Amino acid sequence: MHRFAFLLAAGLAANTANATLPIFVTLESEAAGIQNSTSGFSAVGVETFESRSTGANQTFATTFGGSAFGGSYTGVRIDDANQYGSAGGVGNNAVTFTTAGYSLDLTSSPPGGVTYFGFWLSALDRGNEISFFQGGNKLFTFSAAAARTFIDGLPNSSSYFGNPNTAFAGQNRGEPYAFLNFYARSGVSFDRIVFAENPEVGGFESDNHTVGRWTRTSGTPLIAAVPEPASWAMLITGFGLVGASMRRQRMVAA
Repeated sequence: MHRFAFLLAAGLAANTANATLPIFVTLESEAAGIQNSTSGFSAVGVETFESRSTGANQTFATTFGGSAFGGSYTGVRIDDANQYGSAGGVGNNAVTFTTAGYSLDLTSSPPGGVTYFGFWLSALDRGNEISFFQGGNKLFTFSAAAARTFIDGLPNSSSYFGNPNTAFAGQNRGEPYAFLNFYARSGVSFDRIVFAENPEVGGFESDNHTVGRWTRTSGTPLIAAVPEPASWAMLITGFGLVGASMRRQRMVAA
């Protein structure tokens, strides 16, 4: 199974000093068509949205399938499966069409907090944006445009485009589908995640929201990260290809 990996680095401004504390997060994608994480965990849970009612602007709590982790979603829209969303092509998916987006606040029974977040990102467009927080501080924001540029440069990039599920097979070939894994490192954990569509050029569909404490990654990063000198800004410092392929992500014309 082939995967790609690249490192994100962000600067977290200290509240009591001007110094910048480097934090490191590794982002990896599963191979094309894989819609769940294949990483290793000491504890893990998954929210599939199957028990949720469809509709906009919903707020609800989750235990991620009865796990040791808790979450609270605020302002999320839940849709039925369609060509743009839902793992396996069935059930429900979470989506936002706005820059305000929706938030997921996290709690953890295991000490050390949530060090992993992964999700099935379907029909990625250039407006899809996800931001990670710790203690009220934004750690970094993931830009879909950077991942799209990298995916387009891979020799097998076409394998990530179009819905891979039987019910919608071959539809929406202009946009990539991928399961993304985010691993917090250097003592960092996540306690809030915000999904947004910025700019508002389409929808940000996702499914199989997975939280946990990771023990093994799905791939091996090849390039070291460099701390970001600007507070709250994300810097993608390098792209490392593991194997020969990766997942693709979508772009919708404005």
